Amino acid sequence: MSVIFKPETVTSLPVHEAPLIRATPDSLVGYGAIVENYRAHPVEIVTWPAAGWRPVDVGTGNEGGTTEGVFESWWSGDVLYGRNNAVQDTAVNHYLLGWSRPPSEAVDGTATIERKHVLLWHANYHPDGGQLFYPLDGQPFVLPLALPGDDVKPEHFVGFYCDGSFGVYIHPGIWHEGVFPVTDTGRFFDKQGKVHARISCDFAKEFGCYLAVPLHLP
Repeated sequence: MSVIFKPETVTSLPVHEAPLIRATPDSLVGYGAIVENYRAHPVEIVTWPAAGWRPVDVGTGNEGGTTEGVFESWWSGDVLYGRNNAVQDTAVNHYLLGWSRPPSEAVDGTATIERKHVLLWHANYHPDGGQLFYPLDGQPFVLPLALPGDDVKPEHFVGFYCDGSFGVYIHPGIWHEGVFPVTDTGRFFDKQGKVHARISCDFAKEFGCYLAVPLHLP
C-alpha cells in the first residue's frame, strides 16, 4: 500500500508539547465552531483570488461546491494512520499521521506503551474552504489547530479535546492535521471544499522537532 505524508527520515527529535483544552463554543472562537447537526451545517467556500487588478466576477470562482465522506483514523500499535474517503486519491491508500512514541522506537502493529500523546511531523490548511468533522460512533477525539498564517510555528498549535457528543467545524485557512481518536479507531463524517487545495508545514524539517498533542485532559 502506498502512504502519503511519509517523512523522509524517522529519527528521534526534540518534542514541543501543545496545550490540550476542552473544545467549547468559546474556546473555538476564531478557529471554528461546535457542530451538532452535521448534515445541515454549512461549509465556507473561498472565492479564487484575482490574478491581477481586475476582480473576480460576482458569483464565479467559488462554484466547486463541497464533497463529503468518512474520514477514518486508526492506531496500529504505536503508529497512527488516516484515510480521507471524501477526497480519494487513487495513488494513495492512507496517510501516516504520527506516532505515540519517537518514530525510531515505534512498533507498527503492537502498542508498546500507553498512548499519552500523538507525535506529529506535519500539518496543513485548505485555502479553498472550511472542513467539518463529526464522530459517527460517539468516540472522543482530539483535534490540533492553529490560526491562519504561513509563518506558523509549533508553539502556535492548541489541541482541542472533544468528548464525542459533538463535531467540530474549522474555517478556511486553519492549520490542522486530521482528527485523532483517543480510542483505537475512529470514524468521522467529513465535509470540505471539493477543490481541496492543501498547504503544508513539516515540523521535523522546518523546526527540527515533532509536535506532541496530548490525548487526555490533565
